[in-house]
Amino acid sequence: MKTLNRLITVVCWSLAASAQAAGPEDAQGLWMTAESDAVIRFAPCADAPGALCGTIVWDKDAGTPADTCGVRIAQLGRYDKDAWRDGWVYDPRDDKKYKGVVRAKADELRIRAFVGVEILGQTEQLKRVATLPATPVCKH
Repeated sequence: MKTLNRLITVVCWSLAASAQAAGPEDAQGLWMTAESDAVIRFAPCADAPGALCGTIVWDKDAGTPADTCGVRIAQLGRYDKDAWRDGWVYDPRDDKKYKGVVRAKADELRIRAFVGVEILGQTEQLKRVATLPATPVCKH
């Protein structure tokens, strides 16, 4: 009886874990940066079938010389092992491209930028938002 109870417990935990596992579509949508200074839309790339792209669709500096509206900040080629991989992320603050990985879980998205191997990178955490802030408006 103990073995049966253990087996049932293991199966229940496995089902619960798989129900919470992120999938490739979970990264799609609108994501606010931790500093609340930009919103990035992640969606399938129009010019790269099967890839995921991230584009700045709202910027607190819209309409100023620091405006980054319309800038593509990520292009990731494939989804594998809970993350979008095989691509790049761009940091407009330092005008550099890095290797990148994007992971989404519930209402959090983590963008990891790195040179060389992933473990040596830096992660930015974003929060899902339902709509863009009303102002300022991106013209791109």
